[in-house]
Amino acid sequence: MPRFLRVVLPALVILAWLVVAGIGGPVFGKISEVATNDQTSFLPASADATRVQERAAEFRQASGAPAIVVLERDGGLTRDDLAAADRIAEDLGARDDVQGTSPVIPSEDGDAAEIVATLTEGADTGDAVTAIRTTVDDALPAGVVGYVTGPAGFTADLTEAFAGIDGLLLGVALAAVFVILVVVYRSPLLPFLVLGTATFALCASILVVYALAKAGVVTVNGQVQGILSILVIGAATDYALLYTARYREALRAHRAGWEATRSALRGAFEPIVASGGTVIVGVLCLLLSDLNSNKALGPVAAIGIAFSLLAALTLLPALLLAFRRAAFWPLRPAFGSRDRPTTGPDATGLWARVGRLVARRSRTVWIVCTVALLAMGSGLVGLRADGVPQSDLVIGASQARDGQRVLADHFPGGSGSPAQVIGAERDLDALVDAVRSVRGVDGVVAASTGSPSGTVPVGEDVGAGDAGAGDATAAAAPTVSRGDVLLEVTLADPADSAAAEQTVRDLRAAVERVDPEAVVGGVTATAVDTNDTGIRDRSVIIPVVLAVILLILVLLLRSVVAPLVLIGSVVVSFAAALGVGALVFDHVLRFPGADPSVPLYAFVFLVALGVDYNIFLMTRVREESLRHGPREGVLRGLAATGGVITSAGIVLAATFAALGVIPILFLAQIAFVVAFGVLLDTVVVRSLLVPALVIDLGRRAWWPSRLSRAARHM
Repeated sequence: MPRFLRVVLPALVILAWLVVAGIGGPVFGKISEVATNDQTSFLPASADATRVQERAAEFRQASGAPAIVVLERDGGLTRDDLAAADRIAEDLGARDDVQGTSPVIPSEDGDAAEIVATLTEGADTGDAVTAIRTTVDDALPAGVVGYVTGPAGFTADLTEAFAGIDGLLLGVALAAVFVILVVVYRSPLLPFLVLGTATFALCASILVVYALAKAGVVTVNGQVQGILSILVIGAATDYALLYTARYREALRAHRAGWEATRSALRGAFEPIVASGGTVIVGVLCLLLSDLNSNKALGPVAAIGIAFSLLAALTLLPALLLAFRRAAFWPLRPAFGSRDRPTTGPDATGLWARVGRLVARRSRTVWIVCTVALLAMGSGLVGLRADGVPQSDLVIGASQARDGQRVLADHFPGGSGSPAQVIGAERDLDALVDAVRSVRGVDGVVAASTGSPSGTVPVGEDVGAGDAGAGDATAAAAPTVSRGDVLLEVTLADPADSAAAEQTVRDLRAAVERVDPEAVVGGVTATAVDTNDTGIRDRSVIIPVVLAVILLILVLLLRSVVAPLVLIGSVVVSFAAALGVGALVFDHVLRFPGADPSVPLYAFVFLVALGVDYNIFLMTRVREESLRHGPREGVLRGLAATGGVITSAGIVLAATFAALGVIPILFLAQIAFVVAFGVLLDTVVVRSLLVPALVIDLGRRAWWPSRLSRAARHM
């Protein structure tokens, strides 16, 4: 290549990434604008809860979520308290973001009152609830405690909890990675080059994801946004570490920076592309999900990994070529120098000692490691991953959760968050009877655009045939759309409780017997459908991920046995991480359970990323084995990759652990399981279990490739 191109080409690469970062950087704070935390929006179109939500506007004026104001005084509300409640209802009704309010509804025990304020369809739920809470606090009489809860209140608390996604999460992750890189490299410059590469990859990823979300191509919520940031920072840093290790080796063998770059790219290209490709294929398996939130993470994460790969193989080589040996100052690798011996009796250092242990006691090592991992995995018997109440999604303070408890103490638990039944008008009386026969139902009304309250009572004496009755109820008959009516069913238990979920299941069975086309939706039904779909997703996607990654490993390693060993090792490692996680969640942190998607997300990330490290190791082992034989190849491969893979594992664990700063139960659980699992995979599986198994298997590990046959003569 002409000399001037050796200067111009890297400069153009750096310039191109600077342009991308310049455009993508300002989008960091805007991605929240296209994110939604409305749980129903993540359900498939076929779910009953989705179908009800889509048709609800046919039976009443389109509106946003209801915010429920609860006022409570120990010893009972006074007349002045109720007058203040009336003023609060009047003030809320005058707001532009409130479509209407209910009258003040005192509780039977006289200790509390509630007001249902329905937001307008286009209102920003977080801003509206914040303003409503301010209005309520300013108008409370002394001694009265007020809360804003209900669907709008929970959405607002969830949005507030996700508020640290753009700044706090990224800052903690970058700070943790920077400290680790300084310790690993003992260089003041190299950590900035590596983190700069990761940050530029994140800028490009967010720019593309923002454009796709704004166009409606993908649906993004807070957890997808947070995982994208962590995944890109962690993966880009890992790939950068692998390239940097190869470049350091190349600088010892080549005087010119350009030749060192070419040599490093040749050695790093295959494992980095194979590792990144494995993760991309793994996360794209989430497209098989029926939950739109899971489905969205697939392409979003794939975009992040793709830009991580691109940055590690273009921007970082260009930066290191520009700085050459100065990037490693003060420990600059000199041309012609040699690393200390990595194998044999004269070898020193941690990985030489590990190699000697594995070589000397290979069978004992892999058996002990396997037994220990299986013992950790026994904690899976206590894993509760069938869903958690909405009130437990936020860790720490939540006014909506506190208000929900007060509401349940004084009113029917499902007050303000009714289940909704859409069924045929001709079967109205029978549907009402079926609804009332279900245990856990406290009341039922029908939606009506002709009533000031938006509903009319229905029952044995008020049905579809009473239209000419001439009384007030008949004058405001249920609204009929396409031959159907909408019933609103108040549940006796809190809308996000297990008892309410069982009531919804019983409700569905009861109305289906009357009208097979009837559907049940609402807040509780959304939770039921979400959990059921999540359980279905992990049962379908996990086997597919395993099969796809196994196929990739077979093609990459030209072997059948070695890929089976690698897949088996990461599965056992995943089980161990999730088992320990279950014990910690139940007995240490006292979490109420886990979302069904926690095992799925943990599996996808741990298997894909765990295989990443095994690819780093085994591609080097295969390379060394072709020259020195299987046993020596394992020892040389372990010694050559031990430091860089361990550093990469610590970096990735630290970035995922940073998710724990966001007070969301799902992210806290993912943070622990993935961080612990990555460390387990790095320290035990990749350092001990896999090398020991491959040494014990010998040439059989590479069957049926040429290496398995050539090894006979080495």
